[in-house]
Amino acid sequence: MLKKKIKLDFWFWVKVFVVLVMLAFLIYPFGTLITRSFFSEKTAGITFENYLKFFSKKYYYSTLGHSLFVSSVATVTTLFIGVPMAYLMSRYNVWGKKYLHILIIMSLMSPPFIGAYSWIMLFGRAGIVTKFFSEVLGIGLPSIYGKLGIILVFTFKLFPYVYLYTQGAMGSIDSSLEEAAENLGSNKLRRLCTVTLPVIMPSIAAGAIMVFMTSLADFGTPMLIGEGYIVLPVLVYNEYMSEMGGNAHLASALSVIVVLCSTLVLLVQKYYLSRKNYVMTSMRPPKEIELHKGKRVLATLPVILVTFVGILPQIVVLISSFIKTNFTGFVGGFSLDSYTTIIKRLGTNIRNTFVFSSVAIVLIIMIGILISYIIVRQKGFTSSFLDLLIMFPYVIPGAVLGISLIVAFNKKPIILTGTAAIIIIAYVVRKLPYTVRSGSAFLQQMDKSVEEASINLGVSPMKTFFTVTARLMAPGVLSGAILSWITCINELSSSVMLYGGKTSTISVAIYTEVVRNSYGTAAALASILTVSTVVSLLIFLKISKGKVSVV
Repeated sequence: MLKKKIKLDFWFWVKVFVVLVMLAFLIYPFGTLITRSFFSEKTAGITFENYLKFFSKKYYYSTLGHSLFVSSVATVTTLFIGVPMAYLMSRYNVWGKKYLHILIIMSLMSPPFIGAYSWIMLFGRAGIVTKFFSEVLGIGLPSIYGKLGIILVFTFKLFPYVYLYTQGAMGSIDSSLEEAAENLGSNKLRRLCTVTLPVIMPSIAAGAIMVFMTSLADFGTPMLIGEGYIVLPVLVYNEYMSEMGGNAHLASALSVIVVLCSTLVLLVQKYYLSRKNYVMTSMRPPKEIELHKGKRVLATLPVILVTFVGILPQIVVLISSFIKTNFTGFVGGFSLDSYTTIIKRLGTNIRNTFVFSSVAIVLIIMIGILISYIIVRQKGFTSSFLDLLIMFPYVIPGAVLGISLIVAFNKKPIILTGTAAIIIIAYVVRKLPYTVRSGSAFLQQMDKSVEEASINLGVSPMKTFFTVTARLMAPGVLSGAILSWITCINELSSSVMLYGGKTSTISVAIYTEVVRNSYGTAAALASILTVSTVVSLLIFLKISKGKVSVV
């Protein structure tokens, strides 16, 4: 049998380049992290000491239980909010539907731990609402700190995942299925429970898994309001960054456990979806039901209420950034003092955020457009391998990725720790999937005949790609790139592990300012991120014509 000859063309070298990049900055760092987890400073050679320590001491293994508990409960609460919201928005003429939809997306794209920070300002021990109830009404409110506070913040921050997935599925279901159930005598509630929800259950499960994995990997929210309720990402941070001398080997083992939990959950979801997959046509999408007067108010009111609570943190932060402060906190009156302070004292952080993110986005677009083309047009082992690798960052929390990069590039011949390069690499690896998925989806809808016609006319495949294909892919790639940009400027969990004295970003500065109780400057910094996020999101919605993909 003759072996297939390898064609050393342009795309062969592109594949080699892309695979080497992914191996160097994703597989190698994580492999190094796993290797480090089997060593200890106290024991020579390979050992399971770190894993035995985790599973034998309650202080350590309880954090896994805490993480799974808050993530599971938050997933359930987001389902109770997100699914009804999606049903109301997709089936009824809710007032201001377009604007409410945008506000819901904005609440999902908010800066890191801004929700926790805002809830502290409202319901913390010295919060505005807490003081009002205690001093004016004589009523003591429950504490916002601990597991209930974490679940509350996760719920109103992450319910848009469930809403977006469910709303898209409900809008494309074939109405003949529901009509058939209705003709058989099913009332509206029974029809919803026995037909509509089971059919769109894969989409609901996809939204739920996004909530679970995001909350499982979240570092900022539990760090700010968890207090004694420590979750696994916070434990990883504490072990690695401890002022008493961190244990990098134990932190590596903890990181591996986090990734294994995320991977297991993702595999369970994939297995479930493979058993619950329904195929149907979308020739007759359901029609919007016209409600009038009182009924329309009843349908609109809960949507407005939930949307308001979801967007409230950003409103609170924006207003707070203009309130005067001193060393005791907010003192009343409005001024631009907080903005003046951050420009003078934290200008480097602001510049770093936008410079690092800009460089990362350029690299994401360049690499993302190549990977998208390989996955869709260059079918084979390499494309399947790259498609699998692109999903890997989803199961790696930012803090874990940060630690893996530190472990891999903290020794010769390549030392990147403390440099801007390592932060940019983390951004590219972590945010690349948005652009790849968006570009791939767009390319799958493009007719190959355009490229084939160009090649048949004598244009080389390389020139055809850059002059024809890449230009046609631009809208899809740009849409994903804007989402990558939004998440880059808001990235905290990996940045807080990787930054040095000269490479701190806005997100890191917000975190340190909140820890120091400098709420005015923290609010001003968060407002910069909020405004940047809103502008980027509006550009994205304009390019994508209102169609939002959360990958």
